[in-house]
Amino acid sequence: MKRLIPGLLLLTSAILLGPFSAARARDGGDGGGDGGGAFTNTITSAIAVDPVAETVTLPLFRGTSGGQTVWYIITDSSDQNDASARGVNFAPKLANALGTRAVQTVTVTNGVVNFPGTVTFGLNRVVIPGPEGNEFAGGTYQEGAEGDANYSPLITTGNGIVLMASQMANNTGRHNSIVSIDFVNKRVTLRTFFGFWNGHRTIYLHVEATAVAVAAAEGSTFAPNLDFAPGLGSNEVSTSARSAIVPVVNGAVGATNPQRQGLNSALRGEGDPLNINQEEPGRSNRYSPVWDVHPAVWAAAQVAAGAQFRLTSGSEVAGAFSHGLIVSGGGGPANPSLNGLQAGGFISNCPIIAVD
Repeated sequence: MKRLIPGLLLLTSAILLGPFSAARARDGGDGGGDGGGAFTNTITSAIAVDPVAETVTLPLFRGTSGGQTVWYIITDSSDQNDASARGVNFAPKLANALGTRAVQTVTVTNGVVNFPGTVTFGLNRVVIPGPEGNEFAGGTYQEGAEGDANYSPLITTGNGIVLMASQMANNTGRHNSIVSIDFVNKRVTLRTFFGFWNGHRTIYLHVEATAVAVAAAEGSTFAPNLDFAPGLGSNEVSTSARSAIVPVVNGAVGATNPQRQGLNSALRGEGDPLNINQEEPGRSNRYSPVWDVHPAVWAAAQVAAGAQFRLTSGSEVAGAFSHGLIVSGGGGPANPSLNGLQAGGFISNCPIIAVD
């Protein structure tokens, strides 16, 4: 049952942890006062966003797969007019995944989408941390939901538009991040994480991952077909379907520490890891919810001096890496847009919901 992530250093065999109930009950999951203040929704179709509870309520859509009813959400579109009409994020880079296994080709009959692939929910989700100092790499994990051989949250009807349409429920059960679901009024409330973009706070979903350990820890669906999305270690508009997310492994700890951040802090129950999103929807055409994970580890000298500080932008990450303050925890290609910080070799699908 123990499942690790290939291609990463042992220290960082999984990164995107966050659903720590004790921390959320105490301070909304921010661990440093980051949950307050006003946010602007990037997904304007969102029914409600609650930064204190770390939840979002979204419209829910009915579809079918293999003769059964499935329920799904839509968060992103590769076409600007379509995104505006739906009230979702514009993510043009998703079109770069067309023709790969990362995108399902669906059919539509009387407005109902039929998916070739679907999800088995209700699996025995296991998250047993390892001993102190080796909590994740030494732990035991099993995903609570798994996509079949055809499943990916990315879909197209063949019209050149790619949608992010994550499945939330079917006759096997429900997505692990669901707080509540209303099939009559067609809405679903999901747990979210806090992060940062360019010094601003972000709120984002955690819906699929391509590494079992990450899917288990996040409460996401294991969806390995997303790894076929092109652009590992790349943020190029014309070729990559990905953008980077940077989780800091060994940042400052302490629930009230204003510099608090990272995996170690999250594992202590102090709040979300506060990962850094490379791009933000609406700011450039480089945004994608298909997050290419680039783990960052503070260098030994910084840790010994207690000199870790909170990183809140891709430029800060790139600068800290170029000066040797942080090192890469990934074993994949070096990302030029992050001064050579290496990709981890797996994806976490995390559509951004709001930014302050």
